[in-house]
Amino acid sequence: MRRTLPGLFALLVVVPAFAQQHWPGFRGAGVPVVEAPTLPTEWDTKKNVAWAIDIPGKGWASPVVWGDKVFVTSVTNDKDAFVARKGLYIQDLQGKVEAGEHRWLVHCVDLKSGKTLWTQEAKKGPATGTIHIKNSYASETPACDGERVYAYFGNVGLFCYDHAGKHLWTKEWPSVKTKFGWGTASSPAVHNGVVYVVNDNEDKSFLTALDAKTGKEKWTVERDEKSTWGTPFVWVNDLRTEIVTAGSNNVRSNGTDGKLLWEIAGMSSPSIPTPFAAHGMLYATSGYVIDFNKPLYVVRPGAEGNITLKADETANKSIAWASRKIGPYHPTPLVHGDYLYVLLDQGFLSCFEAKTGKMVYERQRITRTAGAFCTSPWAYDGKIFCTSEDGETFVVQAGPEFKILGTNALDDMTLATPAIAQGRLLIRTQGKLYCLRKE
Repeated sequence: MRRTLPGLFALLVVVPAFAQQHWPGFRGAGVPVVEAPTLPTEWDTKKNVAWAIDIPGKGWASPVVWGDKVFVTSVTNDKDAFVARKGLYIQDLQGKVEAGEHRWLVHCVDLKSGKTLWTQEAKKGPATGTIHIKNSYASETPACDGERVYAYFGNVGLFCYDHAGKHLWTKEWPSVKTKFGWGTASSPAVHNGVVYVVNDNEDKSFLTALDAKTGKEKWTVERDEKSTWGTPFVWVNDLRTEIVTAGSNNVRSNGTDGKLLWEIAGMSSPSIPTPFAAHGMLYATSGYVIDFNKPLYVVRPGAEGNITLKADETANKSIAWASRKIGPYHPTPLVHGDYLYVLLDQGFLSCFEAKTGKMVYERQRITRTAGAFCTSPWAYDGKIFCTSEDGETFVVQAGPEFKILGTNALDDMTLATPAIAQGRLLIRTQGKLYCLRKE
């Protein structure tokens, strides 16, 4: 139904059928643009709700999907935990340890009915580190493939189960300190039988590759980085497969053997958005709100070595275009068709030509009433969807004209980026998991 923009059919990013049937990790296949006639553009707590279930405990991990199974994680606590706070602020910057006994849980839910098929306890005991008042001990989105689900809980470990809930292996690392005690949130990525985990912290940062069947280490490389919260991105381009990570110092690309391929200096600190690919190029960004440097880089395949731009450059042989002032803090940007959309935490949306960086429109205010935006935007049906922390999703017309088409409220705090599979939209709020489908 792309009636708002003539010719938009020609502008759509082509997403493989794989991404529509399965949603194997954070932001699915990397660019969350999926088309299906049953995907809703309007919803609330009752309208177009196929099912909604309570998720015990707390967690900001996104759901992931393989076939008819939805996987999601959470952590319960036998004490009263402090409540996540909405908005942007500078109070309570120092993270705290939640008291009490915790249970790190992995849940499997039937996609069609919402019935819980199984729940496994990955670990039980006291908290292993501090977290920001906005964070949780289950903020890392799991990864999955056709055989297994990989549930990562930063300072606790990586736990692997088959789709029937049988525990297969566990990989644990020492607990580490994070900047201001904010805790962990970088999600794993799985590709061709290998699980990739990045752990940037204040003690000893690393990127590691593990055999998906056994959990055995294939390689690990140390990183000259401090705490970051972005997910590694597996970039399969026409020349090779690369593991791309966005740090607070550098964007780096490693080969599937762990060897460094290229790097770009000049990120903001800290770095949160996840790299992604579109139009055959790699997009990497960061934009901490009080950092003057808010870069976005667009990299061509085949880069080698240090490709850092000079002070007066916005492009070079390996970088198609770049800007030093448009990067977002939390949300990962979105490419839909020929346009790049950058959503800022404060509730502003900007649009650029994805291939050139030419500005289409700048910092259009989505709303004056909503709180901050941490969830990454997604798209279908010629529309861009942006969800605020209040659980209100703003529907924006795709294309060169900024226009709000509607709003959809779930009346609960939302930080998790949705999953989209088999014509269903899955949104996790602070207390529930919703499956939305057009009636």
